[in-house]
Amino acid sequence: MDTITAAEARRIALAAQGFVDRAPGGVPDMRHLRRVLGRLHLLQMDSVNVLQRAHYLPLYSRLGPYPTTLLERAAYRRPRELFEFWGHEASLITVDLQPLFRWRMADAQAYAWGSMTRVVREQPDLVAWVLDEVRDRGPLTAAQIEHDAPRDKSHWGWNWSVVKQALEWLFYTGAVTAADRTSSFARRYDLPERVLPRAVLDAPTPTPAEAFRALVELSAQALGVAAETELRDYFRLPVAGFKPALAELVEAEVLQPVTVRGWKPVAYLHREARLPRRVGAATLVSPFDPLIWERGRTQRLFDLNYRIEIYVPAAQRQYGYYVLPFLLGDRFAARVDLKADRKAGVLQIPAAWLEPGADPDETAAALAVELRRLAVWLGLESIAKPERGDLAGSLSAVLLGGAPGVP
Repeated sequence: MDTITAAEARRIALAAQGFVDRAPGGVPDMRHLRRVLGRLHLLQMDSVNVLQRAHYLPLYSRLGPYPTTLLERAAYRRPRELFEFWGHEASLITVDLQPLFRWRMADAQAYAWGSMTRVVREQPDLVAWVLDEVRDRGPLTAAQIEHDAPRDKSHWGWNWSVVKQALEWLFYTGAVTAADRTSSFARRYDLPERVLPRAVLDAPTPTPAEAFRALVELSAQALGVAAETELRDYFRLPVAGFKPALAELVEAEVLQPVTVRGWKPVAYLHREARLPRRVGAATLVSPFDPLIWERGRTQRLFDLNYRIEIYVPAAQRQYGYYVLPFLLGDRFAARVDLKADRKAGVLQIPAAWLEPGADPDETAAALAVELRRLAVWLGLESIAKPERGDLAGSLSAVLLGGAPGVP
């Protein structure tokens, strides 16, 4: 078993995630978008919009300011390049992978959760009626179906949540899919044959074992080097399907077991992984970025103890509500709590914190450049003074001293 250092593992991981790819020479276009999606395979979605929707940010971290219409076109316009499904949580997944998730659709009873399985078990007539509504009138939101529902069906225990549960069950089984999203981020449902490319629908369905093997390999490509937990977590695979797939990939020498110095678990290196000499990144990374999905790996790779504190009571938060780590080179040098005040046109910085070992002056200077870039991308006119944190003073001095239009 070969041995690599933690620093080598870190650079391998950043390269696999696209952080050493050449920056676009001008405004990023669909080719650049496809390049990132070809590395990541999916983008996690989340309803929190305090700064920017989660699925937009990983592309920004790798491409810089890009037209968000590119992603909207890829996800919700023909020819579709992405589709919504449960990959790593709710995700936008490249359409070519749709056949690899049919095992999850076919065995939804085993993988879906309580409210969805309960509604199909207790109210199958309601689920059938909702599917007919989508077939006859789609695309539709859950609210539209509920609004138009005949009131004499009150014996179903009719309310919006039950309609939503029925739709989510149909979505999980693949009977319906997302046609697009409304301005309020509500999903509009339609039949797959009216949304997905014909070639995707006609593609043969792999066996579950074939799908697991393909998904584990894609996880390994996207991560570069990773332990079992992270490989399985990428697409949230069941242990029973994951273990044989991993063994087969090792036997086929697609994955090589390696020892990473300082890591307790055995790691697996994909045979196409590359080790760059250096990483020149200087970008903010979303809490929902695949680079830091698995917090144990984030700790081992970057010595970064990170968690999302959205659901932590305000008085108990250590760093802030929506905190983004700042990647400088191949290490995280800072973390900043950010909020886009769209009405006032201001990028607010409730807190800015320096990571141990990072140089405060160098970090503040680089972070100020990145914050200005982010503000422009978000269409915000100014950046507020950082409110608290051990980097707030240095960052304030840089922002106040050299940023046109910054108060």
